[in-house]
Formats: sequence, structure tokens, C-alpha cells
Amino acid sequence: MTKPLDRIAVIRLSSVRLPLSAPVSDAKVLTGRQRPMTEIAFLFAEIGTEGGLEGIGFAYSKRAGGPGQYAHACEIARELIGEDVNDIPRLWEKLVWAGASVGRSGLAVQAIAAFDTALWDLKAKRAGLPLAKLLGAHRDSVRCYNTSGGFLHAPVGEVLENASAALERGIGGIKIKVGQPDTRADLARVRAVREHLGDGVPLMVDANQQWDRPTAARMGRALEEYGLTWIEEPLDAYDSAGHAALAAALDTPVATGEMLTSVAEHAELIRAGGADIIQPDAPRIGGITPFLRLAALAEHHRLQLAPHFAMEIHLHLAAAYGLEPWVEHFEWLEPLFQERLEIRDGRMLVPDRPGLGFTLSEQAAQWTVERRELTG
Repeated sequence: MTKPLDRIAVIRLSSVRLPLSAPVSDAKVLTGRQRPMTEIAFLFAEIGTEGGLEGIGFAYSKRAGGPGQYAHACEIARELIGEDVNDIPRLWEKLVWAGASVGRSGLAVQAIAAFDTALWDLKAKRAGLPLAKLLGAHRDSVRCYNTSGGFLHAPVGEVLENASAALERGIGGIKIKVGQPDTRADLARVRAVREHLGDGVPLMVDANQQWDRPTAARMGRALEEYGLTWIEEPLDAYDSAGHAALAAALDTPVATGEMLTSVAEHAELIRAGGADIIQPDAPRIGGITPFLRLAALAEHHRLQLAPHFAMEIHLHLAAAYGLEPWVEHFEWLEPLFQERLEIRDGRMLVPDRPGLGFTLSEQAAQWTVERRELTG
């Protein structure tokens, strides 16, 4: 029987705009498909029980969509008031059906991700455990690689300096962006970074979906000599057949999945054999509940896992994955939280704090552009 103290009594929603220190460009900018990124929009959900416990979760958008996520969350939030916080999968389904007319993927489930993550955070806090331990951890730390230092707006000399700084901080691998209109520039960039790092440091490249099939095949063959840990998003995110053919043709593993917005889309990618390394993003596919469903499917197919972005959430989920995973290091989100994740000897350590292990900072409050509170 549900205890009264387990009922959801209050929900606080916040729309937060995090400014980046400089405009950021990847291949989508250089090919004219997007503009440089200057900020990230966050939807934070804080869920409190009648007994005074609280969980926190978030969703995000790197370009358009942040206000839409916040608006959708405000519309469906009242569905949770009075509900039992223990029934997380049932509540996820309830929220999905509350907004089913706009779909069960994309922005609709990304708004739900903030609630779902907050509920899992709360559940782990009630148990007095880090989320990874609540889920059943396989390890206390996860291999980590840095992406934020390797974007295409940075000249190659700056990329090399950033790579050295990341390794000195204890990060284990380096990922750089490729996918420029001039593929010779990409190859020169990769060559310079590999020579700088030496052969012993894991190196990944990310084309951000900007190659067609012939270009991806040619570049994949040309990049084989650099011993890459993976080639990421060489093709359009929904080209499962193309990814499968490329993965079969190359020795270098193919990684993709970050832009998919549901478990169903990932399942199709897996069915087609389109990824050696799957890269789901929990906030993008609807939160921790659907991520766990996908992780079980991926592990069944013996796929490697390297979740995209949001290391504050994905560290716990990667630690609970059966096969040795990677987690992506971005320092961009650090000002939002009072706590910092610890990195040592190429690995990111799972915090021993209950739940996800983070609380919002004063800076996050200053970047908040809209708030709403709902009670019974």
C-alpha cells in the first residue's frame, strides 16, 4: 500500500539558458545547415513528495526547441500531482499518453525526460544510494573522452592544446570533429592530432552526419591508418542501411545514435546492424526509463555503449551497463551545478552522493528565464 508520504506534492519547472563562452561550430555549420551554437536551453524538473524528499532531472536543446520542451512540460506536469513516486514506468506511460497527439518521440518525450530523471533521482535518494548502485553497478568508474576541445571553429593548434590539457586533467581519450566540405582538411586535422597524441591515446572522430555514402566509404578507408576508436555519425542519423554497410566494410568501429529520439528508432538501427557502438542520449529518448529498455536490448546484441553528452546522468547509466562503456566529457554544464565530477587515470568516477549526486547552483538560478510551480 502506498504511504501518503510517497505521493507527489509539488513540481517546480525551470527554463534555463546556459550561454557558451564562444560560438561553437561543427560540420553542420561548415556545410551551411546550421548556425554556430551560442547557448543551450535546459528544462529542469524538481519533484517533491509530501514527506519532503526531492528529485531533480533535466532535458535540453542545443538549438531550437527549448521553449517547446518547457511549454509541453508545463501542460502535462499536473498529471503527476498526487501520484506514487515509486511507479516510475507507469508514470512515464501516463505522461506519454497525456501528450500522445504530438507523438511518442522527439520534443514530447524530451519534456518527459526531465520528470522521469527526477523520479529516478528521488528513488535513489530514498534508498541512500548513488543511482548507479540502485540500478546495479558493474563498475565504480567509466572510461571517459573529451569532445568539447575538438570542435571545428578551433584552429588545429588550439585543438592540440585542448587535447593536452584534457589528458593532463586525467581524461582518457580525445574526440575531434570532422565532416568539412574539404575532406583533405579533415585528414590533415586527424593526422596532426594523432601525431600529437601518439598511438597509445584513444582517438575518435565525429562527422555529425555530413557525409554521403561514397564519401563516408572513402574517408573510412583513409582513416583506417590512424587506429581510431570509432568514426561517429558518418551518415544521416536515420540511414540505418548505410551505417550497416559501412560498419561491415571497415575495421574501424562505427558509432551513432545520439540524434535518435525514441527506443523504437534505436531498435531499428540495431536490427539493421548499423552501429558497432550505440550512442543513446537519455534526455533525447525520454529519460532513464526508456534508456534502461534500450540498454538491455543493446547489451543483448553485445554492442558497445557510449552515451551522448549529459555526463551528469550518463555516468550512472554507463556504470550499470554490462560491457565496458565510454562516457563523454563536456565541461559546459558544470556551472549549473554545485558539485563536480572527479576524473582520474582516464576514468570518470561515480560519485558516492545519493541519487545523481548534483544540486543546482546559484548561477543556474541567474540563468533561469521562466519558472512554474504546481501543487495539489
